[in-house]
Amino acid sequence: MIKREHWGTRLGLILAVAGNAIGLGNFLRFPVQAADNGGGAFMIPYMISLLILGIPLLWIEWALGRYGSKIGHGTAPAVFDSLWKSKVAKYIGILGVIIPLVVVIYYTYIESWTLLYSFFSLIGKLPHTPLDGNVQDYLKPFENFLVSVIGANNNSSLFYSVPWYTYLFFVITLLLNLYILFRGISAGIEKVARIAMPLIFIMAIILMIRVFTLSSPDGRNVLDGLGFLWNPDFSALTNPNVWLAAAGQVFFTLSVGFGAILTYASYLKPKDDIALNGVAGASVNEFAEVILGASIGIVASVIFFGVAGTQHIAENGAFNLGFMALPAIFANIPYGEFFGFLWFLLLFFAGITSSIALAQPTIAFLEDEFNFSRKKAVLTLGTFLFITAHIPIFVKKALDEMDFWIGTLGLVIFALFEALVFFWFFNSKKAWEELTRDNDIKIPFVFYYIMKYIAPALLLIILVSWSIQQLPAKLAENNINVWIARGFIIGLIIVSIIFVKYAWSKRGKENVSAST
Repeated sequence: MIKREHWGTRLGLILAVAGNAIGLGNFLRFPVQAADNGGGAFMIPYMISLLILGIPLLWIEWALGRYGSKIGHGTAPAVFDSLWKSKVAKYIGILGVIIPLVVVIYYTYIESWTLLYSFFSLIGKLPHTPLDGNVQDYLKPFENFLVSVIGANNNSSLFYSVPWYTYLFFVITLLLNLYILFRGISAGIEKVARIAMPLIFIMAIILMIRVFTLSSPDGRNVLDGLGFLWNPDFSALTNPNVWLAAAGQVFFTLSVGFGAILTYASYLKPKDDIALNGVAGASVNEFAEVILGASIGIVASVIFFGVAGTQHIAENGAFNLGFMALPAIFANIPYGEFFGFLWFLLLFFAGITSSIALAQPTIAFLEDEFNFSRKKAVLTLGTFLFITAHIPIFVKKALDEMDFWIGTLGLVIFALFEALVFFWFFNSKKAWEELTRDNDIKIPFVFYYIMKYIAPALLLIILVSWSIQQLPAKLAENNINVWIARGFIIGLIIVSIIFVKYAWSKRGKENVSAST
């Protein structure tokens, strides 16, 4: 077995884990969720969900990963197989490799848009339209630009006509990711996190200060934006959908259920702390999301477009806020090209620290179970990503389909299995001992009951609710585009199961050989 790497410093570990969590969703998804679900009142279920769902699941993944470091394996198939003495454990565990692998396929492509936009903003190639007329008319040039970037001009075609520059920026982004991964845990991922994370915060603070100094011809200013976002509408607390939205946002923002934290934690030493490290990484993420993420996009949009205009933008999705509304605002302020460049560069850095984390479980799986060198594992992954990325790049609806089945439902299912395997199929008392040993802070015993009973129950509620709300519409879709994506996912699951079966049969032969 190839000797496993370790994190170089504790700070580097915390920044890398925070970088995994801090992604496009912090600056695009959270403000929209808060604005659509009661403003300041949204923070009540958000914080409750953070305490009883987010942090417990985070600690469980950290504990599973540190346990993996003891057995020399950094992915869920081996960890599940060791904890849960069942023939199906390793096959369920492969979800912890498939989920981040599929997500990184389309996430890297979206990440490349931010690099493209940052470059185009810097050289003044984004639309420049005077701020007049209604919001929809004003944003139309920016909508058309986004449509041209992804090649969606021809509505009658089953496929996107992606322009050469979009494809070029995807290739550049993929190569940057692979270069970082090729460098390894300490010299690659950790080093990038130590550089990128401070830059993310510096750029976010600069943008926040600039937004706070904006005003509109109608007299709106930062107080109107902050008021819209944070003035509580307590009637929203009686709406179960608000609680589901808050729980879902916490779930996504901490990156639980991806398997990446498990893999990152497997590069700890067996007696390293996980409790304080987990809370520290989560705290950095929450600062980025609640303080910085909420203070840029929505606030700027309210100042320029008003509450009604912002609600219209938010209703149409987070991409409209980040790729249309904000570029439109920057086009009408002094030095707008520079601030647009900062905004998209911020999103790019946030994206790349997440994408390298999502890629790491596959690399660890190839290293641990097939004895691949890091170079061979990264080249294998890179080849796979380059080929399969053509599905979301060129096939319409494929990205949304992959995101629904893997990036939404898949996350909840895998997180539920993590909690069940650790606290039910393993042994709850042993799990608690494993979780609480060698930590720098004491985890309150109340979390034992939260992790064993409350967190799995909440995950079941989220899974059932989302299934009721979204599954019928998804299953009703029946065209060649969605089945290309579904066929790819089904095929990948089958191939992954075969890989696991082969790896375990090979491991069994090696054990027999060693004992004779």
